[in-house]
Amino acid sequence: MSRKFLIAGNWKMNLTPDESAALVDEINSLTGSQTSVQVCVCPPFTSLPVVSSKVEQSEVHLGAQNMHAEPSGAFTGEVSAEMLRSLYVSHVILGHSERRQYFGETNASINSKVIAAINANLRPVFCIGETLEEREAGKTMDVVGAQVREGLVNYPSSALDLLVVAYEPVWAIGTGKTATNEMAQEVHREVRKILSEIFGESAASSIRILYGGSMKPENAAGLLAQPDIDGGLIGGASLSSKSFCDIIEAALSTQA
Repeated sequence: MSRKFLIAGNWKMNLTPDESAALVDEINSLTGSQTSVQVCVCPPFTSLPVVSSKVEQSEVHLGAQNMHAEPSGAFTGEVSAEMLRSLYVSHVILGHSERRQYFGETNASINSKVIAAINANLRPVFCIGETLEEREAGKTMDVVGAQVREGLVNYPSSALDLLVVAYEPVWAIGTGKTATNEMAQEVHREVRKILSEIFGESAASSIRILYGGSMKPENAAGLLAQPDIDGGLIGGASLSSKSFCDIIEAALSTQA
């Protein structure tokens, strides 16, 4: 099944609103009118309003980097799905390895967020991935399998069109290391197999699985050529309009 590539930029805790506005202006000018590859930018919460206004007239989608599972309440410092929707956010990154590592998020808590996201008609970019220690111990598939199965508990088949999965080997995030094309494809293939077991083969064949471990212009074409890699969740390279758009160009060439 043909799946449209998604190239999503995770800006993490970088850029003021003014800097974010300048970056998204550059991205809009370079790729904001094409529709062959889906593009999404995920600025920090403080930049969501200005970036929302900038992408309103372009084909670039707006994503957030996190959200709380509850719709409202005494959760100081948190942001709800409805707050994101009010800013025309369409995607939300959930379960990123940095959230798991630094903020104690678990498969169960991430699952709560994933379900809350789809109930608000947001597209969860659901992140999974193993640490270096887990890979070296031969536990990659066990770890990733548990993250998928536990993170998607009670996920309704009727909302599979909203789901995006992002495989991000933790040892390749921000380190400059990247899984080889074959290593990445091996895990993506296994993830799709697990999704088939949960939702059925036909449904699983329509779910996009992004690669999120230091994808950059130099390696994007090779990774995107793999049959089960459907785009990228881009970290550092998304902070440069040229690098980010070069990855989009690689996706356009591969999609063609």
